[in-house]
Amino acid sequence: MTTSPESPDTRSRILIAAATMLSENPTARLSVRAVAARAQVSTGSLRHFFPTQRALIDTVVAGLYDLELPEDPMADRSVPAADRLVACLRLLLSTVGAGEQARRQIGALYEAYVASPPSEDQAATYLSLERLGRHRIERWLEVLIAEGAMPAGQVEQRAQFLSTIVNGLLLERALPTSGLRLEAETETLRLAAQAVMHV
Repeated sequence: MTTSPESPDTRSRILIAAATMLSENPTARLSVRAVAARAQVSTGSLRHFFPTQRALIDTVVAGLYDLELPEDPMADRSVPAADRLVACLRLLLSTVGAGEQARRQIGALYEAYVASPPSEDQAATYLSLERLGRHRIERWLEVLIAEGAMPAGQVEQRAQFLSTIVNGLLLERALPTSGLRLEAETETLRLAAQAVMHV
């Protein structure tokens, strides 16, 4: 069943459908037809609100910027600042899981973005999602700066550094492992947190 383009909930349904598709599969191609089918609206309705695929992707990711993570560890001020930052970074790692699940997700990312040149739309989706991850880290760092737990400045550079660490750990989760990987991962996150908090 489709709704009229002027229906007040049509735009929201489109955005929810697209965001759900990305959360289920970060390599999902947000084609107009696929998103319209998922939202149960016509392609004309979708085009009414989002004339281009890029406009849809940018709007979805911009909306994700402002979503609060459930049980955000940064909010628990009874925990030391460095431990909160490590817990927040762990949230980003938890999106991939470990072992076979991580191998499937990293494999899908490889196929979508590395194995062959990504399309312009695929590249735009990836870059938008990457910005989302960095934006979350920047928000966490800004909380710590506001609390006086770390010096001000270089938020973007620190967030990029932490994002690179998290990406490396995500890749490691897909590789064969010994039982000590979780301990090593935690130590890596602690060292990274200490590095950005004492710059």
